[in-house]
Amino acid sequence: MLSLLAVVCLAAASPHAAPVPASTADAIMTEVGIHQDCAIAARKSFLYRQKLLLRMHRGNGKPAREERREYTVTPLESGFQKELTSFHGKYMAGGKEVSYDKPGYQYKGTDVDGQVLDEMANDFAGDKDSRDGLARNMFPLTTAEQRPYHFWLKDTETYRGRKMYRIAFEPRERSSEFDGDSGPWKGEALVDAEEYQPVMIETNLASKFPFLVKTLLGTNIQGLGFSVTYQKFAPGVWFPVTYGGEFRVKVLFFYTRNISVNLENTGFQRTNVESTIEFQNQTE
Repeated sequence: MLSLLAVVCLAAASPHAAPVPASTADAIMTEVGIHQDCAIAARKSFLYRQKLLLRMHRGNGKPAREERREYTVTPLESGFQKELTSFHGKYMAGGKEVSYDKPGYQYKGTDVDGQVLDEMANDFAGDKDSRDGLARNMFPLTTAEQRPYHFWLKDTETYRGRKMYRIAFEPRERSSEFDGDSGPWKGEALVDAEEYQPVMIETNLASKFPFLVKTLLGTNIQGLGFSVTYQKFAPGVWFPVTYGGEFRVKVLFFYTRNISVNLENTGFQRTNVESTIEFQNQTE
């Protein structure tokens, strides 16, 4: 017997389904939530390759470390499994470049860059509770994740020949200071007006880091924000294909790093058939 979600998804993906009028942001996001729930459920039928580029610069702007990783991502009944298939890292110190071949490399006893970069890779591209590894709470689009947010329709526009809604969002209860790892976030989403799927999302941290943390520990995060683009591969199946962000971390007054994370998903293949779906990235 089909689950309720499966029935809803079949109806939403039907080519004969009449478009639902969406004149307000709430109506639009209700449809986005339904279609996102369905798209996430459909992702369990696909495996793909993931490329991850991480760069770290010191506070003075000089390069500190760079890592290039490639994974094979296989869906599981709940979540996914990532296998590291390629890795190349390099550490810059004293005018020389040191290569290394595994995550978490430590150049000297006081070097924490490798651990920090590895944690960034896991935190921002390894969420075990998601279908694609991206931290779910950064992009509040599913039905459950929308609840703490207020949405409003900024504009209706054309993007790549298709009608789009530009939706802005922010926390319903805004705090003056950041109160945890889960956000809250603010940003904008470009939503396909026919299929109610996100095409592009940009998020930024909506609150400031606590004043006492900055004052007593010298810890601060600046420019914490990310962007993600999605692409359609089959009816009702949309995947994030690019993902990136840059931010500055300052810890204990003496450790400052500028970090960038860039991710690309390619080589999508159904797990239950022999066909492979490839895509060519389109320029923005």
